[in-house]
Amino acid sequence: MATTDRTAHAVHRIPSKLERSNARQRRSAGLIALIGGLGALLFIGSMTLFVFVLTNLAHHGSTPYAAEPTVINIVDGDTIDVRIGYKRQRVRLLGIDTPETKDPRKPVQCFGHEASEHTAQLLPRGTIVRLEHDIEEHDIYNRLLAYVWRSSDGLFVNLDLVTQGYANVLSIAPNTAHADELRAAMTTAKTAPRGLWATCGGPGKPAS
Repeated sequence: MATTDRTAHAVHRIPSKLERSNARQRRSAGLIALIGGLGALLFIGSMTLFVFVLTNLAHHGSTPYAAEPTVINIVDGDTIDVRIGYKRQRVRLLGIDTPETKDPRKPVQCFGHEASEHTAQLLPRGTIVRLEHDIEEHDIYNRLLAYVWRSSDGLFVNLDLVTQGYANVLSIAPNTAHADELRAAMTTAKTAPRGLWATCGGPGKPAS
């Protein structure tokens, strides 16, 4: 019976003040450690975000932003570079084909430089354009495929190049939205004759 009383007394023994104080200190230390750990994580996360933002600002600091597609370079008669947002994008004009000047697989063709110069006159650097896509938005070279309209006056650039004799028609299905209009313009230019039809006798001829 005495043994049972001692066991019960041991189970229900009230901790001393020192034990209670030590327990409180351990809990406080654990809480402080937890708060410190969370603070360190928040600090590291904040610094990471800060560095990320600074890196992006530095990257875009020297790169202008274009709210609308804006011409930044003429590659040749039927290919241009535009800026959309911060991104530089190459655009291949749909439905037409101007004489080659930059294709490493082909020699410079008759009226190629004239076509490039005409496109540069139509779309000087800084010109805002509207890009109209057809069924396919990109070609195998990841160029945007588009009918290009000059925003200032609504000039249909693809059509102008054909009308003035700087481009032949290149209609490749399924991108044929303006094929009939472009073909009619080509027939008129060829009959006149104008541009490459008058100077070269037709497309695909080597430059003299």
